[in-house]
Amino acid sequence: MLRRGRPADPVPVSAALAAGNAPIKPLSQADAKSPEDLAASRITLIDETAREPGGEPPPELDEPVSGAGKTDETLVDPAARQRQLRILLRRCERVLLFDFELLAMAEWPDSLSLAEARRRRDLWLFCATLAILVFLSGMTGWVPAWVAGSGFGASVLILLGGVAPVRHLFAGPPSMGDLLSRRRRLLGDARKHVAHLEDEVGLAWQCAALSDFNPALRSPRFAGLIRLSEQRTLARSLVRRHHVRLYLIFLLEADKAYKQAEQAYLDSRQASIDAGGQIDKAE
Repeated sequence: MLRRGRPADPVPVSAALAAGNAPIKPLSQADAKSPEDLAASRITLIDETAREPGGEPPPELDEPVSGAGKTDETLVDPAARQRQLRILLRRCERVLLFDFELLAMAEWPDSLSLAEARRRRDLWLFCATLAILVFLSGMTGWVPAWVAGSGFGASVLILLGGVAPVRHLFAGPPSMGDLLSRRRRLLGDARKHVAHLEDEVGLAWQCAALSDFNPALRSPRFAGLIRLSEQRTLARSLVRRHHVRLYLIFLLEADKAYKQAEQAYLDSRQASIDAGGQIDKAE
């Protein structure tokens, strides 16, 4: 069983003087301070330091450690903000040149028109084949000569009806070939217009930076367009109508974002002028 020992012996004064130190007095119970007294003394010391000329409080009170909480001045600098917006608007200004009617392809033949044209083509082929068979039957003597002659005349008229210049004289409905040619022409014109818009800079790729003003530009369905635009292969990759329509939708969203960015630039510039601050004078 452990017992409480006696207090330690005080250090002799001669030994302290020999070591070059001041005499060490044992800490008495009256000199001991409680934790509350230590905290109060520390606060008093801090206040006195702050009141002294050049005295500063310790960093853990009012200032963040290691630069935490400091903001970048360029983010709030009006001139820098105007310069960023001006560069962004200049890169995306070609979005204002797109032709809605050309990319919408309103005259695109629908599937119903193609089905009707295919039905008329099949009927034309059947009638021409039947007339030729009647004429050939008359050559072998199976049918009378007048029937063979009628079949020959009918086959000539039917075949002439399949020729485009003759058919257009009668203003008949467009044939399947005409509808397919119209589709190819509209798609070709749209691809040429897209190539003109994209140019060498990649318009869709540049307009993707406007997503801060229109979150719709971050949609996953536009990811393929942006990637092809960055690779400068977007125009020749649009081989179907729905590809062109998707590009048109992207341009409409980019146009909205461009107008909002332009308004933000004008508002920031006007605010700087009213405040008498520095404005971006670069053109």
